[in-house]
Amino acid sequence: MVPVVRAGAALAALGSLLALVLGVSRTTLAMARDGHLPRTLAAIHPRHRVPHHAEIAVGVTVALLASAVDLRGAIGFSSFAVLVYYAVANASAWTLRVDEGRPPRAVPVVGLLGCLLLAATLPTASVLSGAAVLALGAAVWVIRRPHREA
Repeated sequence: MVPVVRAGAALAALGSLLALVLGVSRTTLAMARDGHLPRTLAAIHPRHRVPHHAEIAVGVTVALLASAVDLRGAIGFSSFAVLVYYAVANASAWTLRVDEGRPPRAVPVVGLLGCLLLAATLPTASVLSGAAVLALGAAVWVIRRPHREA
């Protein structure tokens, strides 16, 4: 059964990777529209209505990372980033008003705490590298923000 389990794990990993690439490309599109990334990444294909520049950029980035770094480290870093992303989404859900379709208050609290707990249990290198990238991104955002509002 070992080959069957390995094949199933490989297929599951590929499906998860595809979902992440498509999700990250949509996030890239949104960030480009808001001016946080180059505007060319916000291009929508006229026929297929997909963010093709963002998808190509994300795909190339993933391919380069997969060929250049230890995949276990990349998976850990990706897991940390996704958990932080979902933690932010849960924190945002907390701020919704009842008339905006807010879930019961316990749902975003449990989601936020669960994401933070899972992120904290990842390998230390993944947490530290993920936190460093987030800190760098936050610093760039803070530095650029006054210039954007002026």
